[in-house]
Amino acid sequence: MTIDPVRANPLHGNPLQTRADIERALNGLMTPLLGHFSPGNARVRLDAAGAHFDRAAADLEGFARPLWGLAPLTAGGGNFDHWEMYRQGLANGSDPAHPEYWGTFSGTDQRMVELAAIGFTMRLLPGVVWDPLPQQAKDNLAAYLKHARQLEYSDSNWKFFRILVDLGLEECGVAFDWSLTEQYLDQLDAFYIADGWYRDGQSRQLDHYVGFAMHFYGLLYATLKKDDQKRAAAYRERAALFAQQIKHWYDDNGGTLAFGRSLTYRFACGGIWAALAFANVEALPWGEIKGHYLRHLRWWAQKPIANRDGILSVGYGYPNLLMSESYNSAASPYWAFKAFLPLALAPDHPFWTADEIEHVGAPHPVPLPHPGMVMIKTPGNVVALSSGQQLGSGLKRWHLRQSSEKYCKFVYSSRYGFSVEVDDRDYDHAAFDGMLAFSDDGSRFRVREGNEQAQIAGNCLYSRWQPWKDVVVETWLVPANPWHIRVHRVSTPRPLHSTEGGFAIAISDFDPVATTDHTRRAIASTTTDISAIVDLGGLRKGRTLRALPNTNLIAAKTLVPQLRGEIDAGTTILVTTAMAMPVGSAAENAMGQVPPAPDLAALEQLFANEGVDVSAMQVS
Repeated sequence: MTIDPVRANPLHGNPLQTRADIERALNGLMTPLLGHFSPGNARVRLDAAGAHFDRAAADLEGFARPLWGLAPLTAGGGNFDHWEMYRQGLANGSDPAHPEYWGTFSGTDQRMVELAAIGFTMRLLPGVVWDPLPQQAKDNLAAYLKHARQLEYSDSNWKFFRILVDLGLEECGVAFDWSLTEQYLDQLDAFYIADGWYRDGQSRQLDHYVGFAMHFYGLLYATLKKDDQKRAAAYRERAALFAQQIKHWYDDNGGTLAFGRSLTYRFACGGIWAALAFANVEALPWGEIKGHYLRHLRWWAQKPIANRDGILSVGYGYPNLLMSESYNSAASPYWAFKAFLPLALAPDHPFWTADEIEHVGAPHPVPLPHPGMVMIKTPGNVVALSSGQQLGSGLKRWHLRQSSEKYCKFVYSSRYGFSVEVDDRDYDHAAFDGMLAFSDDGSRFRVREGNEQAQIAGNCLYSRWQPWKDVVVETWLVPANPWHIRVHRVSTPRPLHSTEGGFAIAISDFDPVATTDHTRRAIASTTTDISAIVDLGGLRKGRTLRALPNTNLIAAKTLVPQLRGEIDAGTTILVTTAMAMPVGSAAENAMGQVPPAPDLAALEQLFANEGVDVSAMQVS
């Protein structure tokens, strides 16, 4: 008998429509973890894979991250029958004499991240996790938390972790120096850009961390710190502005834009909707917030995201270590429990009582100047044209693998995800979906790794980038819904070979596949989707690549239509249009209406007159 991996997902089969369904979802996800607690209940170890931090810190991660959901569940009146395990774990993990001690640390350390969940739980449930502890256990736990908060936290969203620890200590009557908290609150304010967007420290990446970290923690603070109304008002106002923009990252099925790092946290991306509800911020009508929230969870319920025993895997749409970060342990995906924050609300809160409102995306392209994106809604999908992210110039790369694929493609999608390359010496077998790649030896390749300049003008984007020091590429991105157009001006002193990819679409066993590979176009189609790429300005040859397995984030096996050709020394103009859609009449109509090449001189004039530097790039 064959096993459907989707059925191992604890969310599978749950309608995810009511508060009771969400409670059942949390309990279903938590139950498989219970058998992995250590004898002293201070550690949770799920497999033997490693992260860049030590094993004790990874075990603490497994212990602490479920608290993001368990604490709201209990605070809202729900049942969790294993709090005694957590009380024992808190006592033993913070006891230097116990064999399950979480370990000492003297500098920036992963433990600082995980202690935030403990501080949050102490703030929300002091009578459950603090008051019943023996005095010695209280002293040990307080000493452990106070030691951590004296150290220097990473110059990023990590600064919120000290603040959450301090909220817990304050609630439990433990004395400490609040001036350190004020210092970090001021520094976090300096990360704010405008219109709801934060940068995460001194970085040029604006990704899902804006929602499930910066706004999530800010809204927790705004709700739990009753005597700081000035900051609470600012956090609520910023989150409301952000909601008006981030809603364009979600499609009508609940999928969100696959973009950036840490995507193994999966439905943590729904944490922005969860936090708005928790903080009682009606940034959109409650039915609309609820709709985004529930559809997002339902989208994940259809994916094989768990191992056979129901433990969430590292990966995105399926188990996949290739796309993971060096800071992902086996327990890292449980930051997804942030999505369960609304369980802290009473059943009669308007978030729960409102009727779910269907998502209606904007019929026209939506420019987002701060992350450097233009959003396009297509059936069952949302597409982002992207030219505002930067990884170079000496800025920290966040321990990222495949950073170019996660931030520097020309286009990203909720339905089709993106692919990561697994060997930069295998040019002929690389996917290059949403990318333009060059090779000067037929083996190694270069793609856009950052932008020297990035601008937005109306609904169009411009970037200047250099795959080598002696090669300059200028790229213009133009929406032509459901297509998009890419114009590249390549200046090179030597011949190069180029490959440019369209969207990757899923294939399954025995799925009838049709491909059309001609000069100037490549088309791939399956029973569910069609993907096309067309050369509007040259004679590149089309081919459809069966990408290497497990390279795409959403589908384990994919087809990618590509355009390939030689580039002579000098200046060459490449003009490309691409699209992907579910099969049907809309796709047939789109294939019959390939957009024409834009006028490059007009594009240059547009940016000369209206071009504005993308906010994400404005870090010295």
